[in-house]
Amino acid sequence: MEKFKGLGRLLIAVTFFTSGFFVNIAQLLLTVLVKPFDKKLARHLMGYLIYSFHSTLVCVAEWYAGTKLRVYIDPEDEKKYIGKEHALLLMNHSYEIDWLTAWMITEKLGLLGNAKAYAKKMLRYVPIMGWAWWMAEFIFLDRNFDKDKIVIKKQLKEIFAYPDPVVLLLNAEGTRFTPAKHEASVKFAQERGMPVLKHHLIPRTKGFTASLPTMRGICPGIVDINIAFKKNAEPKPTMLTQLNGDAVEPYMYIRRLPLSVVPEDEEKAAQWMQDFFAEKDRLMESFHETGCFFKTSGVKAVPEKIYKPTLSSLLNFIGWASFSCLIILYYMVSSLLAGNWIGFFTVFFILAGCKLSKEKYHKHCAIFNILFPVYGLMEYTVNASKISKASTYGAKK
Repeated sequence: MEKFKGLGRLLIAVTFFTSGFFVNIAQLLLTVLVKPFDKKLARHLMGYLIYSFHSTLVCVAEWYAGTKLRVYIDPEDEKKYIGKEHALLLMNHSYEIDWLTAWMITEKLGLLGNAKAYAKKMLRYVPIMGWAWWMAEFIFLDRNFDKDKIVIKKQLKEIFAYPDPVVLLLNAEGTRFTPAKHEASVKFAQERGMPVLKHHLIPRTKGFTASLPTMRGICPGIVDINIAFKKNAEPKPTMLTQLNGDAVEPYMYIRRLPLSVVPEDEEKAAQWMQDFFAEKDRLMESFHETGCFFKTSGVKAVPEKIYKPTLSSLLNFIGWASFSCLIILYYMVSSLLAGNWIGFFTVFFILAGCKLSKEKYHKHCAIFNILFPVYGLMEYTVNASKISKASTYGAKK
């Protein structure tokens, strides 16, 4: 059984790399040949390319691993607003794969192709994923507020001029929740007389308040996503779990707020964000204590909806996987016939890597990534894109 999991991981890695590589090429052609003459068309087509790339991992989570989203959402919000308008997306960053569950729900809401994020500047140089995000006009920041506020103003005007609805992810916590970072966050809150959060880090408000003046009038809504997994859930909600084909069970509460509820005054807007995260913390506390977001949080209950996997993500993955396998087969046969033994055995040893067991993978991870670069590149790309890598918040100096 472990051998089949190894084959599955290898196929996913090859498909991820191949789809990303060719998506990058298509993006470059769009950027150079179409965008200067018809920006609207270029951005519309760019959404399809990003969907095709991102949905490969959505397919892995849903069709291969069997993960299903249990979502609590107001039917009126879904019918009238979410997926129908530009919006700022706020989300907790508590788990290794919360970004993947966000891709899953945006795919169901028709937003995956135009789901963007604030990201650290160095990410745009990461092969495949970073390049894809760069050409898709994600907002890359330098961690220098004087420079960043100029970039924010300019880029917000650009992305909210898209012909199709865009959601822009702002992870206000800045980094993934860990015990060490939470301890630092608690200390920070206590020193400043702020409410102590149990399940979140204290949100950083500068990026949010810097974005508000530009967003008013062009971005009408805020979409708040609260992602939770049950405590001590097995298997653990990790990327390796998904690559091994093991299902996890994410719970999600989604709500839409008009941007107009946020005060225009900068200090009051910052306080609004702090109060909002205090409410998000009550939602998470209620979930972990009672198994329900609403029982003790004081937030009005909404119906549960279980989203089924979409056929489009499956067909997209099958298409890229088939294309990838044909390329490998063609190269191996051509190398064999031409006597290109170096090329033939290079591919052979890459394929042989799939026989590593889960335990040997962890033990020999560094060697594996050197000898079998396709899998290593996927791991590096996904790891580099994690927001937890973007900050040393809470780290000991």
